[in-house]
Amino acid sequence: QVQLVESGGGLVQPGGSLRLSCAASGFTVDNYPMSWYRQSPGKEREWVAGISKAGGYRTYIDSVKGRFTISRDNAKNTVYLQMTSLKSEDTAVYFCNAGSKITYSSGDFTFTERHEDEYWGQGTQVTVSA
Repeated sequence: QVQLVESGGGLVQPGGSLRLSCAASGFTVDNYPMSWYRQSPGKEREWVAGISKAGGYRTYIDSVKGRFTISRDNAKNTVYLQMTSLKSEDTAVYFCNAGSKITYSSGDFTFTERHEDEYWGQGTQVTVSA
């Protein structure tokens, strides 16, 4: 059975940090680009960060650049999202995704990766509030 299980969410004060984990089972993540998405009440789900299969390319939405870091441990079949300097606008349910397209661009160089299959986790709540 294919599963992605997120953990690590919670309540944190502005300026604080959290590390989200996404543990996969039923498939091996090293065949998939991995991403984190988030969804706030009343808003559409938005992509936050992505990492290529081998981990060589990482890409982020502008609003989290310099604050969030996506990483992966293929040996543990797990992906992480380290979040620092958290802001109230980061409050959302965070979802792990396997397979959706990621695009890394730097100057004239563009790298794109996706998998024909796509999987989602159930989400973990992150609340940033004083």
